Amino acid sequence: MLDPLPTSTLKPDVPRHIGIIMDGNGRWAAARNLPRLEGHRRGGERLIEIVDACIDLGVSTLTVFAFSAENWKRPPEEISGLFKLGEWILRAHLARLERRNVRLRAIGDLSAMPDFIRRPLTDVIESSKHNTAFTLVVALNYGARQEIVRAAQAIAEDTAAGKIDPTKVDWSTVESRLSTAGMPDPDLIIRTSGEFRLSNFLLLQSAYAEIVFSTVFWPDFTKEQLQLALTEFGKRERRFGMTREQIQATPTA
Repeated sequence: MLDPLPTSTLKPDVPRHIGIIMDGNGRWAAARNLPRLEGHRRGGERLIEIVDACIDLGVSTLTVFAFSAENWKRPPEEISGLFKLGEWILRAHLARLERRNVRLRAIGDLSAMPDFIRRPLTDVIESSKHNTAFTLVVALNYGARQEIVRAAQAIAEDTAAGKIDPTKVDWSTVESRLSTAGMPDPDLIIRTSGEFRLSNFLLLQSAYAEIVFSTVFWPDFTKEQLQLALTEFGKRERRFGMTREQIQATPTA
């Protein structure tokens, strides 16, 4: 849980990679007697603001959980509305993302996504691939367990083909077959709306991530809330299996 935002704090260490589970859009809308899709629209607008804030703070990568592999269980009209809204947000803010030199990536199984969102998304991924200021990763039709299964299948196929010695399989073998291959692991995972779980998001990649849970619904998660999460991150002692004495002796460990 987050403490109240202090009136003045030291600038915290800035995580290189943040993952956000953007939760609470529907409940935000319900609390205001608004349609659920209005909550999702406001959540989409909030994402663009948080991207700007991350860039200004010096974060290099942001991965957001936009649509999980389990979200197909929702009512069809909400799913259709979400995809249409996502396509609108992408087009409405494309120029802004380009001005800020943002590279867009996507993880998850995009083959099941409707053409009207998949095609412009893949076009932007291609056109922005040389942008260098910031990387925005959108998890669409993504689930960590599904990702792990696909990685295991790829390793099994390569082993059967004689490309891999099974006794040599290590973490780098697995990591190279994840959809996040080549990306830094997240240093910080933020979940909004007061829920206390990862919900199948970046399970392997988050092995050493700090986790901050916010009670704020995603549409109300402002840059001030982000700063609060970073302040909490700055308080954490990240030992990675070492002792405090070792960390103090080797501050770059």
